Amino acid sequence: MERLFSYGTLQQENVQQANFGRKLEGEKAILTEYCLSEIKINDEQVVKQSGKAYHPILVFTGNSQDEVEGSCFLLTADELAKADSYEVAEYTRINATTKEGKPCWIYAATNEQSEIL
Repeated sequence: MERLFSYGTLQQENVQQANFGRKLEGEKAILTEYCLSEIKINDEQVVKQSGKAYHPILVFTGNSQDEVEGSCFLLTADELAKADSYEVAEYTRINATTKEGKPCWIYAATNEQSEIL
């Protein structure tokens, strides 16, 4: 199983049902050295699923004082691929470690020069 740190729309049950066919069970987690920003989503299918035109996005700061609260979900490799399909190009999946010391995947800003608001 793969651990995925979620801080945004993947925490919504309707988005989970649409992408994975089930409600995900997770545990609270904190990610350090990142802050949240927001981007406008232009993919109509993603906006329809989430019900939101603006989504949060992780931006690396390198500052250990910065923290983002979220949840870590256990996903199969197939479900992780489905999560990749849901996320738009402004997000890149990378390895990280939670404040609790557990490895996980995160979706962070692909390019700090993206249209982050």
